[in-house]
Amino acid sequence: MSTKNYFRTGILLALLTGLIVAFGNLFGGQGGMVFALGLAALMNFGAYWFSDKIVLAMHRAQPVSPAQAPRLHGIVDGLVARAGLPKPRLYVLPQAAPNAFATGRNPRHAAVAVTAGLLETMDDEELEGVIAHELAHIKNRDILISSIAATIAGAVTMLASMARWAAIFGYGGRDNRNGSPLAVLAMAIVAPIAALVIQLAISRSREYAADATGARIAGNPYGLARALEKLGKLAKRIPLDTSPATSHMFIVAPLAGSGLGALFSTHPPIEERIRRLLGR
Repeated sequence: MSTKNYFRTGILLALLTGLIVAFGNLFGGQGGMVFALGLAALMNFGAYWFSDKIVLAMHRAQPVSPAQAPRLHGIVDGLVARAGLPKPRLYVLPQAAPNAFATGRNPRHAAVAVTAGLLETMDDEELEGVIAHELAHIKNRDILISSIAATIAGAVTMLASMARWAAIFGYGGRDNRNGSPLAVLAMAIVAPIAALVIQLAISRSREYAADATGARIAGNPYGLARALEKLGKLAKRIPLDTSPATSHMFIVAPLAGSGLGALFSTHPPIEERIRRLLGR
């Protein structure tokens, strides 16, 4: 991993620690902060070493062998040879919505997951373009940062939900004089926004980079461009059962928004991605 990526990973883990300790302070004062610090240390360890397994389990991804998915393995075999990458573990998500993501902590411990719908709706060149894009995330070493961000967002969502219930019942922490229900409610509102900002900060620029690198791995941009156009249309018709915490990991946003919602999308507009791919 590059020094830059080590720095980014450290910042994300520090943010996770800060959020958990802040919640501990609200709920339990100084004692709560000590407990939260220990919990944060465990979560940081888990986020670094097991975030890929956590994300795959969240989506009920199933590993597939060459005998089970010969077409997928054949395409991946050709692309990793071109990209100079170790072959990642391959998984299929039992969902009709076409989409894909990559996860892992480095190229030697990487996985690519595709939905059953992606395998059904893409021709070989389009599927090759999608897989090349995901391999580009592995080659560009985006996957650890992306997986940790998903773990952080999931933890923040859980903590914010707890805080909302605490605010409803007027609990602010026995040992914390500042732990009013209003402060707890404020944290419940601010924390998910902070998680979204983290996702936005790491997602948009890396998608453009992965598109460009993926086109080079595939040998041309046309399969990926056609796949993106098809994925953009199908995402509006076939919903993907996923969490906002992991939406930034997919090749196209599974929770499509319009108007103001599009401004807060973790992905850049598909039309702009296609335009850049084709050099228009």
